[in-house]
Amino acid sequence: MGFQQGLSGLNAASKSLEVTGNNVANSSTVGFKSAQAQFADVYASSLTGGGASQVGIGTSVATVAQQFTQGNVTASNNPLDLAINGGGFFRLSSGGAITYSRNGQFQLDKDGGIVNSKGAHLTGFAVNATGVLATGTPTNLVINTADLAPKTTTAVNLLVNLDSREKSPATTTFSATDPTSYNRSTSVSVFDSLGNSHVLQSYFVKSQTLSGTWDVYGTADGNPLVTPKIGTLTFNTDGGLTAVQPFNAVVTPATTPGAGSLAFKFDFTGTTQFGSTFGLNTQSQDGYTSGKLSGFATGADGVITGRYTNGKSATLGQVVMSNFTNPNGLQNLGNNVWTETAASGGPLVGTPNSGNLGVLQSSAVEDSNVDLTAELVNMITAQRFYQANAQTIKTQDQVLQTLVNLR
Repeated sequence: MGFQQGLSGLNAASKSLEVTGNNVANSSTVGFKSAQAQFADVYASSLTGGGASQVGIGTSVATVAQQFTQGNVTASNNPLDLAINGGGFFRLSSGGAITYSRNGQFQLDKDGGIVNSKGAHLTGFAVNATGVLATGTPTNLVINTADLAPKTTTAVNLLVNLDSREKSPATTTFSATDPTSYNRSTSVSVFDSLGNSHVLQSYFVKSQTLSGTWDVYGTADGNPLVTPKIGTLTFNTDGGLTAVQPFNAVVTPATTPGAGSLAFKFDFTGTTQFGSTFGLNTQSQDGYTSGKLSGFATGADGVITGRYTNGKSATLGQVVMSNFTNPNGLQNLGNNVWTETAASGGPLVGTPNSGNLGVLQSSAVEDSNVDLTAELVNMITAQRFYQANAQTIKTQDQVLQTLVNLR
């Protein structure tokens, strides 16, 4: 009789509805991957073989396979939210237990760790004391909110044009307070070891005796440097720089109360002496004051870059991702995470946008990949499937009833 076939069909239809219902229920779950119930026919075993007229005994659930297709990426207002565009999973650590997720909704805990809603830590590469990424074994990512330490100015670059038509100053003895003792001047801010800013003023004096020669003097905060004359520039007949005496500047710390040490070198590479007006073409220095963390962002390669109030930026870490040869072999633990199994194979760990790993998008999340329209159609199909199997049981019951009533 066909009761067993009909019953297995009812069970299959019920399982299909369960899978569809779970997909629909998670249509708004970030990072959720829809599932598909897959079935297989069932035949009774026989020692002598089934033969050509073997009748099956129904169906069974072969597997419930998750569909790891890409979900839509939607922008969010949380800078810690991350979306994966492509393959791979976030690697999470909870008490040393490693799990994997596509849900990139993260936040900071009280210690600055990047965690999900269940407190699992996002892992990646941290930075060492020198600010360089320490690649190797991934660790829990922690945002360092400490101030960015100041950097002492060690080099000042000035590229100017000195007007060859100018005459030597009327006053032969240089004095920063006497404009008749120099031709031109320019200023730049420099920073000492404590991050204090100082105004470095450079003065250019055309030589009274040597053609194509200019002396350079300097002051810091209006006070003379330890050696007021910091160098000499010599130009050829084409206006190009031919000789540069060593340009070293030392600022006496006592010139400004509370100032730190400050000594640096000048670089006038590219400076010219043409028959045109004086002009400052390039000016830069490599120091900066301390800064507080004002925000951070994650790049497509997973590098987390902090922005500071002094206008500088620094690397705070790098997110790593994992992928698997057989993602369908992962075990779903709920709470938007999976764990590896023997069927999935070991994790292939790497940085975003490398190998078969996707790229990251900051301030965005990956939506569920559930297609509601398709799921509603699946519901109708499963309902008809259930009704049809119920009808086979009803028919078999009627046949059996007819046999019982035979006289």
